[in-house]
Amino acid sequence: MEAVMEKTKPLTFQFEDDGLVPNNPLPFIIYKRVIDVDNAQPERTIEQVFADNRWGSMWRNGIYDYLHYHATAHEVLGIARGQARVRFGGDHGKVLEVTAGDVAILPAGTGHQCLFATRDLSVIGAYPPGQTMEITRPTPDNHAKALKTIPRVALPETDPVMGEDGPLVRLWKR
Repeated sequence: MEAVMEKTKPLTFQFEDDGLVPNNPLPFIIYKRVIDVDNAQPERTIEQVFADNRWGSMWRNGIYDYLHYHATAHEVLGIARGQARVRFGGDHGKVLEVTAGDVAILPAGTGHQCLFATRDLSVIGAYPPGQTMEITRPTPDNHAKALKTIPRVALPETDPVMGEDGPLVRLWKR
């Protein structure tokens, strides 16, 4: 897989449940400049990396500018073009700059919200096999439901960037 910078080590963060955004005891993972997107079709490059590692149900878009999370699926976000400032983990989480070639892996329940994006921002999203994303807003009722749903979301068998032996497989244990 020529597009992947094999020696890139991911950064990890743990986000606490804040009473509205459940987050997840599993670590949020971000790879900085892990995929070489310096080509004419960076979206296709990221889609191929995710597909090679069996993450699917892909989409192309940006990141919503309102706080939300997914209680029924883990999600990977690959930045194909542009840059953004995103708050991960809800209102008490961490604001990170993401740029072309970065990949963020959000365990189910991880809050996220785009605070700023360049006009050319292009994001590829994907999910582990069999998982379907639902957009959930932070409300007390949704939080209560999510606390029951999130533990039932199956762990992925592969890291969407590094495959079967990737860091996600080692870091995400129940």
